[in-house]
Amino acid sequence: MKYLLSCALMLSLLACTSRDAPSPAPLLENLRGQWVVINYWAQWCKPCIEEIPYLNTLDRDYAQVTVLGVNYDGASGAELEKQRQQLGVAFASLEADPAEQLGKARPVVLPTTFIVNPDGEFVAELIGPQTLESLVQATGQTAPE
Repeated sequence: MKYLLSCALMLSLLACTSRDAPSPAPLLENLRGQWVVINYWAQWCKPCIEEIPYLNTLDRDYAQVTVLGVNYDGASGAELEKQRQQLGVAFASLEADPAEQLGKARPVVLPTTFIVNPDGEFVAELIGPQTLESLVQATGQTAPE
């Protein structure tokens, strides 16, 4: 189910990459009812690499949370997949940066994680490396489902 939601989200993002001002609705509508954790990472960022296992666990073990990654350097296609495999990124990655659609500036510090609640509202920007505990707390989760 998460895979289908992630695919729908990616298609919505691609459809909204025109020169017109994008709306946050397409990005968030496909994941209504889910907490969405959008993590900015880079292969050269040691703290990013250290938090990837926590993000993988959050995405895998918490049914009400969908984790999406954004490669800070803009890698796409085969290069993005190569970096994901090298770093063990198991959560879905977006090829387009959603910051503008969320009404936020592109992060300047890595890692940065955006939190969107199940109603589609941006609720937090977490700067710096996170732990599973901090991510669980930020998304209002209790025990894995």
